[in-house]
Amino acid sequence: MSVDPRLRRNYAATFTRYLIHRDEAALAAAYDLGRSSLESGGSLLDIVSVHHSVLIDALAGIEGPEELADAAATFLVEVLASFDMAHRAFLEQRDPG
Repeated sequence: MSVDPRLRRNYAATFTRYLIHRDEAALAAAYDLGRSSLESGGSLLDIVSVHHSVLIDALAGIEGPEELADAAATFLVEVLASFDMAHRAFLEQRDPG
């Protein structure tokens, strides 16, 4: 799967920011990353592929991978929130009742 290198760079930078500053501002940046990816035509598969690649890089040589894995899950959920909201809106339009 070929993923836009800019998406990977932005994802890695935003993820690293979140690992350093596990706060709402860093999660807001994750949400914005997901929204911009959705707006530019990115897919869920692109995001998940990039997330996995960035997480593997972050896990290399780290002690306590459980904490990093939990942080990575929180970050991924925030990135995917835009996709989830768009999907729910689509489903509601299809079946308003």
